[in-house]
Amino acid sequence: MNKQVNAAAWLAEIEDELNNNILRFWMERTVDVDHGGFIGEMDHAGAIRPQAAKSLVLNARILWTFSAAHRVYPDAGYLRIADRAYSYLQDKFMDHEFGGLYWMVEYTGQPIQDKKQVYGQAFVIYALSEYHLASGRPEPVQQAIRLFELLEKHSYDSIHQGYIEALARDWQVTDDLTLSNKDLNEKKSMNTHLHVLEAYTNLYRVWPSDTLERKLKELIHVTLDHIINAENAHFHLFFDEEWNVKSTHISYGHDIEGSWLLVEAAEVLDHDRALLERVKQTAIAMAEATLAEGVDQDGGLWNEADEQGLTDTNKDWWPQAEAMVGFYNAYQLTGDKKFMAAAQNSWQFIRRFISDPVHGEWHWAVHQDGTPIKTEPKVSAWKCPYHNGRACLEMISRLDALI
Repeated sequence: MNKQVNAAAWLAEIEDELNNNILRFWMERTVDVDHGGFIGEMDHAGAIRPQAAKSLVLNARILWTFSAAHRVYPDAGYLRIADRAYSYLQDKFMDHEFGGLYWMVEYTGQPIQDKKQVYGQAFVIYALSEYHLASGRPEPVQQAIRLFELLEKHSYDSIHQGYIEALARDWQVTDDLTLSNKDLNEKKSMNTHLHVLEAYTNLYRVWPSDTLERKLKELIHVTLDHIINAENAHFHLFFDEEWNVKSTHISYGHDIEGSWLLVEAAEVLDHDRALLERVKQTAIAMAEATLAEGVDQDGGLWNEADEQGLTDTNKDWWPQAEAMVGFYNAYQLTGDKKFMAAAQNSWQFIRRFISDPVHGEWHWAVHQDGTPIKTEPKVSAWKCPYHNGRACLEMISRLDALI
């Protein structure tokens, strides 16, 4: 009974955070009334940069988040925001000549970076699949299938498997592969493959074709065989075309995020029990490694490390969100109470330090002592409602099942 009472209280806290802080912030403060879509950037204190560029990632993540939220709370007005995000993607990001979507547009909606970043295309597949489930409209599924076919035609490496990071607007080879100024300019990355996996998983829910099933299964194997370091259960981050490792950095947020996304992917292919069991054991090992090495005494997850130890002791918002879900997922797989405690500690860290009671939404990051880093934006190309919104939705579903 005590477990049920605690779960009910935890569930209520998360629902309040999701609806009354995260989603309300994005509904009320980020709509771009003057130029359409959503604003491109807002600083920590809420000042909008009206002429900031708008990213494909931000808009696709808004579409996914509000579509997913509408499926849980259909009377909250969330579908209206999803409709707006869908329309803006169609009107401003869609490349009607070559297919796919532009990486970045200016504040008026004109493309300023027109390359086809596979990471971005994957997020649109992810979002369109969710929008179909929320709205019932058939067009988003057909658009997601076309994007899937474009990625398989142009980005898939038929020799070594996996996906090339980026291509030019016309899907030809490009030297501009990098995702952001923090990333290496290499042919393949963990990050892109993780989110192609995530996208194909969601697409399979609405389009369970034999072709997609084969590609999703292959991507799980690629992740297990090439991307996860079997010696320490961390992700390798960057690779050349032949899967030679190009970085020794560890990203704790990606490790714990990947642990539960891999299980989710294997679960939709529920007839392959052997693969699912292998994935579950891998996910447990990843959660074990992250808990042992990446969690501070206050329950927060550090950002990065390498072979010598911690390299970034700040605690960004998104690893905390993923830690809560990832550790709870490990608890569900094992019944080990240390993972339940880690998930609860993640939530308490979020409530104490990450959620912003003054300006709304979540701080980008806090220092190791828990003080907010106020130089980072509240809204940007990468600061979106997806990690924290999705973590809340995942926990609401899982805690509701527990209760």
